[in-house]
Amino acid sequence: MQDHVISDKELLSQYQSGNEAALELLITRHKEKIFTSIYIFVKDRYLAEDIFQDTFIKIIDTLRRGKYKEEGKFLPWAMRIARNLCIDHFRKTKRTPTITNGDGYDIFDILRFDTDNAEDTMIRNQSHDRVRKLVNQLPNEQKEVVILRHYAQLSFKEIAKLTGVSINTALGRMRYALINMRKMIEEKQIAL
Repeated sequence: MQDHVISDKELLSQYQSGNEAALELLITRHKEKIFTSIYIFVKDRYLAEDIFQDTFIKIIDTLRRGKYKEEGKFLPWAMRIARNLCIDHFRKTKRTPTITNGDGYDIFDILRFDTDNAEDTMIRNQSHDRVRKLVNQLPNEQKEVVILRHYAQLSFKEIAKLTGVSINTALGRMRYALINMRKMIEEKQIAL
């Protein structure tokens, strides 16, 4: 199977017709975006891995029971499941999701390219760390839009549907997030 040729819809159809490899390809195609988004929300690698596994158990279960009714893309549906599981976790533990800026596992490890030399990697890591700290200081609604847009690469239409707001509200939140980040950069004279 060639990954770039077969659409998500076709892979889902093949899986529902009994082709297990089609689901594996679908998971491989989207795991980085889904895992990264979960990790940014929960701040903990092991918890993110648990929620990531739960997300795919729920996806597989829904598909096996023939309950998949999404007319559209697989990724926004999967992201919605992942986000809901993150929210469920925070409800149980009464915590608010934030982006980690502590030591340990770094979400940007997932996004790194092998061709970087040590200096490029170091500069980019410092820049990512600064951006992450800025995003971490945003109000939760703005932070969520930034995460879903830049880390999960969802469209504003997908973000609006996922977060239960209008496209204009999602766009507005992103605009305010960028304005706030720009203000923080100017106030603290942060060089990205």
